[in-house]
Amino acid sequence: MKIERIKKIEQYLMEHESATLDTLCSVFNVSKNTIRRDISELESKGVIKKVYGGVTLNYQEETVPYHQRQITHITEKAKIGLLASDLIEDGDIIFIDSGSTTIHLISNIKDRQNITIITNSLNVIVESAPYPNLNVISTGGILQRKTNSFAGISTVSFLKSLNIDKAFMATTGLSIEKGVTNTNYLEAEIKKSVVNISDKIVVMADHTKIGTAAFMTYCNLEDIDYYVTDKMPSAKYNDFFNRNNIDVLYIKWDS
Repeated sequence: MKIERIKKIEQYLMEHESATLDTLCSVFNVSKNTIRRDISELESKGVIKKVYGGVTLNYQEETVPYHQRQITHITEKAKIGLLASDLIEDGDIIFIDSGSTTIHLISNIKDRQNITIITNSLNVIVESAPYPNLNVISTGGILQRKTNSFAGISTVSFLKSLNIDKAFMATTGLSIEKGVTNTNYLEAEIKKSVVNISDKIVVMADHTKIGTAAFMTYCNLEDIDYYVTDKMPSAKYNDFFNRNNIDVLYIKWDS
């Protein structure tokens, strides 16, 4: 009963982003002491933080706005998009994650036939709109303006009913120890769902992301199938990728 209630409180906050203690007591028909104990458990998981009179989702301050990330390492990101696009075949059902690297897939698949794109990214929707051969399905949810993505518990529920051939994922950092990570709790939950329902997982990230970790782990590094980047990884990571049958695609700048 307690575990189920805490999960429902978590889902409620994912939908509403914040709530007062009185509201939570009313919605879940429990005392303030009970709500305080439940909140303490969610706080220890890093899901929420307490504010005066209530709680709010634990948004991470280090999340860099999309428009700032878009202009960083733009040449590398464009080439990563071109390289990753070779993995997409006519008729594929793909997920394109919200991110300043994954957006570069669109210009490279605009002539492919019968591609179905599932996405939580506002930018992917807009970029895909001119091409009738790209069938676009939005996951829905609440617009997160800092990342130009849609998120919410309804998004997670919707994804569970889908089957995806290949998921092209963004990340704030990836490491052997912490896996593939993200700064935003809501987005991390969506990424977890996508990983669980996709046949192949493709992580697209420039060399500055490898060996780093952010707030939330959305999958283990050994769970991915492809790592697409701009530079050959170090011997430590190449050995890890080889042992776990992960294909590494990187830009050969001299070619």
